Amino acid sequence: MPTSDSSSHTALPPLLTVTRTLGGLALLVIGGVHFQQYQYEFYSSIPTIGPLFLAAFVAATSLGLFLLVPIRRPTGRLRKLVDEVAALSGVGLATGAFVGLLISEHTPLFGFMEHGYRFAIVLALVSEAVAIALLTLFVVRARHLSSTPGTASGRELSGAGQPRVAESER
Repeated sequence: MPTSDSSSHTALPPLLTVTRTLGGLALLVIGGVHFQQYQYEFYSSIPTIGPLFLAAFVAATSLGLFLLVPIRRPTGRLRKLVDEVAALSGVGLATGAFVGLLISEHTPLFGFMEHGYRFAIVLALVSEAVAIALLTLFVVRARHLSSTPGTASGRELSGAGQPRVAESER
């Protein structure tokens, strides 16, 4: 049954909203951990690693904030492309940080080696894994919805010509 609430016609499907929001929050945690290590654990004084931590903080925070901005009109191709690029950039950043941290636990990376799984390292690994999983799911689901036959931007018309939520969005 059609609803008179026009905002329901422009909102993202619930799964996309959840994965985008939680993925953005995970990126903010990644950025926070990198900043904390850079500033308060003095990684800023470590050649190569210090600038990489600062870059990770800036990139993760920027991407996380972008992904937390609510989408009102997800129908434009450019908007979908920008969202996918932001999510894939987040996946790349989280994957790079995850792999870099695992490598530095076992062998020197740029002349630096981590020792032990203290809280900051565990938090970084968990938030990176969460970001990878959720943002990958966001991209896969967004592409699936945009390629589903009979839908326009994940929406289809009911028999009365009114937009309704497609079964794949529930």
